[in-house]
Amino acid sequence: MTFADVVLPLPLAESFTYAVPAAMQGKIGIGFRAIVPFGRQKFYTAVILRLHNHAPKGVEVKEIHSLTDSHPVVNEHQVRLWEWISFYYMSPLGDVFKAALPSGMKPADLETKYTPKTENYIRFHPGLKLDDAEKNIGKAKKRLELFREISEILSLKNFISSKELLETTGYSAAVLNGLIEKNILIQYSEDVSRIDKRVETSRKPFALSEHQQKAFDEINRCFEEKNVCLLHGVTSSGKTEIYIHLIEEQLKWGKQTLYLVPEIALTTQLTTRLQAVFGDKLGIYHSKINDNERTEIWQKMLSDSPYEIVIGVRSSLFLPFNKLGLVIVDEEHETSYKQQEPSPRYHARDTAIMLAYGCGAKTLLGSATPSLETFYNAKTEKYGLVTLEKRFENMELPNISFENTQELRRKKKMKSVLAPALIEKINSALESGEQVILFRNRRGFAPMLECKLCGWTPKCNRCDVSLTYHKNRRELKCHYCNKTYKPIYECPVCHEKSVELIGMGTEKLEEEVAQLFPDAVIARMDTDTTRGKNSYEKIISDFQNKKVQILVGTQMLSKGLDFDNVSIVGIISADGLLNHPDFRSHERGFQLMLQAAGRSGRKNRQGEVIIQTADPEQPIYRYLQANDYEGFYRSQLAERKSFNYPPYKRLISIVFKHKDEQKAESGAVYFARLLKQSLGEMVLGPNKPIVSRIQRYHIRDILLKLDNNLSPAKIREFIKSVESRFREKPDFKYVVMYYDVDGIS
Repeated sequence: MTFADVVLPLPLAESFTYAVPAAMQGKIGIGFRAIVPFGRQKFYTAVILRLHNHAPKGVEVKEIHSLTDSHPVVNEHQVRLWEWISFYYMSPLGDVFKAALPSGMKPADLETKYTPKTENYIRFHPGLKLDDAEKNIGKAKKRLELFREISEILSLKNFISSKELLETTGYSAAVLNGLIEKNILIQYSEDVSRIDKRVETSRKPFALSEHQQKAFDEINRCFEEKNVCLLHGVTSSGKTEIYIHLIEEQLKWGKQTLYLVPEIALTTQLTTRLQAVFGDKLGIYHSKINDNERTEIWQKMLSDSPYEIVIGVRSSLFLPFNKLGLVIVDEEHETSYKQQEPSPRYHARDTAIMLAYGCGAKTLLGSATPSLETFYNAKTEKYGLVTLEKRFENMELPNISFENTQELRRKKKMKSVLAPALIEKINSALESGEQVILFRNRRGFAPMLECKLCGWTPKCNRCDVSLTYHKNRRELKCHYCNKTYKPIYECPVCHEKSVELIGMGTEKLEEEVAQLFPDAVIARMDTDTTRGKNSYEKIISDFQNKKVQILVGTQMLSKGLDFDNVSIVGIISADGLLNHPDFRSHERGFQLMLQAAGRSGRKNRQGEVIIQTADPEQPIYRYLQANDYEGFYRSQLAERKSFNYPPYKRLISIVFKHKDEQKAESGAVYFARLLKQSLGEMVLGPNKPIVSRIQRYHIRDILLKLDNNLSPAKIREFIKSVESRFREKPDFKYVVMYYDVDGIS
């Protein structure tokens, strides 16, 4: 008897064993999808992980109901990667499966089953005589004219799509239907691809500069000895063109390349550049693509003519590559690579390294501001290190200066949110036909409202967080659960109309900039303005084509976008980036500001960056002004070592949630007590986080600071044994609990 271990798209840690019916013997294998019964009456789409002859003991084994495929849809490399993600990030294997496969490929548990796209086509009715057709049409002038135009078109080809015909001729569907009703034409439908669009190449890779060629050669030498290499290149040093040459090399060897980017916005610019060189060898995969398109991309990757290059965000890691040679992780420091909600909470950069290792491929990490952990791994020779210290064509790095807003306010010179010097520089840039980027890492109009008489602040009734005012939509919004409220003008405590707006988001910045520069066209790029499928493309395209003079935005603007006419970058309220109670806040602030600064003076002139701060003596600003990443790295590393943070320790956060605050608290206390019996001072907490209630769930967390030499397998085994003891307590049965391994905050 043959048995199959399967994974279900449910938040369950283990696989389940089913009997393979005799009729399926020889027709089933690893990676096949199968419909299986689960529970009393439900059926789910499962994926086969293993086939074996070992009957489970002491349980009734159900049979597989049916097979969905005649071939595997998941390969063995993917199965191993899923199992590693589940093991390392302590996530249920079912959650990994659910995240990996497009929704349309799990039809038994979701209503979003894949449906092929169809298109209507027109051809002549068999046996039709053209002379008889004109007589049949009679005096209907429009039908006769359309018939004659169709006759010319179909003399060159046997069929044409109905949509193309109507667009070409300009006639209405009613006129066309009249010819179909008279049996002159036949309309039929066929399945068409959503993704196979012919894209012609328009250029070969540009010749590399001397510095780029040196880096390219060093990367290849590094790959002879190591599986992972870090390319540390200053902003605008031409890393992308090096990537293009490396991809071309992989194509010559018959290998595939996965090009990871942190944000969908980056795929827009990069797709244009890569398609110019590689045409339709390139596939694009991200969350703004609908489920049917994602299913078709997955199926194409399984075909005999898969995409040879895939560009995408973290979810593209899960695609079925069969000849992967290179994984590029661009802007590897970006926090967007870490999945937060829902599970699995994996880090795409580290998972990419494991994917490449499992496929016998190499991984190239690229950044102007690498994460401290990555740079530490490169400096300790775990990874290779290649450095690009010069900008392309020896362009100068931007000049960075600071405006002391506290001093300007004291002298009453701050008449708006922008410092006078920044306003002057923007005016000068606009007069010269140049463009400006203004960076403020907070969306909305005002982050907070407050009664100026009694200090009352409106908060979300489901979360322990103040509401943000969005002026364009005339609403207050919780940025944690997205619940919206009507604006409040009268304080409910003192009943006075004394509620005022506190702080500034991108929406308010955009409004003030519009008042200061009424003749300039201004656009805003943040989560609120980029919800639509093509919204990123439109904003980026308009700015690139100089339809927009000033672009206001959040951290999206700092992520590797390339604009050749930007001469001024203003960073507003820079101190807000540094003042979070988080050991990574200075690292993040440094990365965001240096990356944002890199958008300035990209191609033919030195740009200027003005940073508005109330504390210009902060040491971090000296490193920024000197573009001294290594100096900053050394200072941060010393702090990390003193306080036992990565890369010297490994972090695991254990989160507890319950609608009853007392149960969340007591559950966390009990769990921490069990952990401390073996891990002692490596267990911190339980703690009450700053935002301690989200969507009506009260939150507590425990932080583990683990020695790097401890075995991950043994630590996992111990924590899971504690979890088992925890779940035995009836009081904690409904406490939600999850793990965040290598968390980013």
